Amino acid sequence: MVRAIVVAAAYVAAQMMADVASLRIVMLFGLSIDAGTFVYPFTFTLRDLVHKTVGAREARVLIVTAAVINMVMAALFWLAARLPADPTVGPQSEFATVLSPVWRIVFASIAAEVVAELIDTEVYQLWVERVSRRYQWVRVLSSNAISVPLDSLVFAWGAFGGVLPGAVVWSIALSNVLIKGVTTLVSLPLIYAVPERPVELAATD
Repeated sequence: MVRAIVVAAAYVAAQMMADVASLRIVMLFGLSIDAGTFVYPFTFTLRDLVHKTVGAREARVLIVTAAVINMVMAALFWLAARLPADPTVGPQSEFATVLSPVWRIVFASIAAEVVAELIDTEVYQLWVERVSRRYQWVRVLSSNAISVPLDSLVFAWGAFGGVLPGAVVWSIALSNVLIKGVTTLVSLPLIYAVPERPVELAATD
């Protein structure tokens, strides 16, 4: 149970860091990429660990909870950026410049997270129930193979479609898929870091 709590906390933290970092678009190997992509791919494996430890229903609750927390965080940043600054401290304009949310990016990011992670949960659960509980690394690859491209497309076009040139949007989507794919491969061994949920409990999901 302790490990499940740690993994769930890490999942929420990674979601929050990714949403903040996504406000900046950087260049990497000639591709445009939102900086949140350096953190966000780990959430898929962290979600798998939660799913494996406590079950599908709990994983779904975690996904929705993380989305709500991210929305509250964005609203807090928005409010803090618009309240008048203490004149004895200074204008503190850097806060609003850096952290004031771009609502389209916020909504696109959260929508992509919820849709992709919920589908990842269902594919993972389907594999466990209908295919095999063996070869745990295969269930991770199978679920991520569907959720990663979907997440990247929903986010890139939801956040930047019609705002940035189409070539840049496709570049962001492609770079997201590539980095998330590499991260999936690197993080595969982590699926063995937590114990499998007993079969009799998993059957109740």
